[in-house]
Amino acid sequence: MDKTRIAVAGAGYIGRAHMDVTQRSATCTLSAIVDPAPAAEAVAAQAGVPLYKTLGELFEKDRPDGVILATPNQLHVEHALTCIAAGVPMLLEKPVAPTVREAETLVKEAGRAGAKILIGHHRAHSPIMARARQLIDEGRLGKLVAVMGSAVFFKPDEYFADAPWRRELGAGPILLNMIHEVHNLRMLCGDIVAVQAFASHATRGFPVEDTVSINLRFANGALGSFMLSDTAACPRSWEQTSQENKAYSTYPDEDCYVIAGTSGSLSIPTMRLKTYARAEDRSWWKPFYESVADMTRDDPLAHQIEHFGRVVRGEAEPIVSARDGLQNLRITEAIAEAAKSGSIVDTTPA
Repeated sequence: MDKTRIAVAGAGYIGRAHMDVTQRSATCTLSAIVDPAPAAEAVAAQAGVPLYKTLGELFEKDRPDGVILATPNQLHVEHALTCIAAGVPMLLEKPVAPTVREAETLVKEAGRAGAKILIGHHRAHSPIMARARQLIDEGRLGKLVAVMGSAVFFKPDEYFADAPWRRELGAGPILLNMIHEVHNLRMLCGDIVAVQAFASHATRGFPVEDTVSINLRFANGALGSFMLSDTAACPRSWEQTSQENKAYSTYPDEDCYVIAGTSGSLSIPTMRLKTYARAEDRSWWKPFYESVADMTRDDPLAHQIEHFGRVVRGEAEPIVSARDGLQNLRITEAIAEAAKSGSIVDTTPA
């Protein structure tokens, strides 16, 4: 089988990560890079592929089977519309757009054109998440009751010194980090229909928040609590527990999610289960049956590129659609709104 030809637009950190997995793919191959920056010339030369300044130039001279859009957030909609007009399938990095309003425009146009769009929520391709979802779907926990989650970590001072915009409104962990967690929680527990939040910037003192406490209501009746902070010296985050991104130190005894139901609970990503074997055994005076579910660890980006190849070839539907990306962004914006207003914000899918 001829490999599916994939171009990558955006030669930054995440773009280079996409290039790497595409070059290592069994079914896809890197065909070109699109980036107007002078530094991209060295990246293309090292990859051994042509470099184009714009998507229009790429489509005119070397039309690929699909494009990965790893360009700056503010260019996502413009570049996605260019791909839709050209009829080229795309993997569009998260967030789907800078704002919900722009994302709604994109989703409407994508639906009208029947465009093939996979949104780059790479954790959706994590074997850990797939196994957790399987255990929940099998009913091992009973009816879902509660989820307790966290993304608490410490971003060093140079993170903000290198890019001062990260201190200002429009940045902060809600908009920069929480969107990852929103998709994970939706995968595990279903649609989020309402949110509340408290935010604080008491530690760093920047205009933007550094710590957020969030309440969640799910469509199935389950409730959730989530702690988010980029100034807490604690490893209870996906990056520091999943062992999927080797750039981070990891702590195999820590979890970042606990999902609890009427028959038991699952801690993720350690996959520790505590369950009652029989309904009549359910009591806080009786012991749980303790076990650890089997699972595999693998690079979700590698799984994502294989899935994107199948989407391009018409062999699969995107497991993270443009509408999913819109809903993730809608909930993320709602958390920011709830923290500002102090009110409950409805996030029922449109």
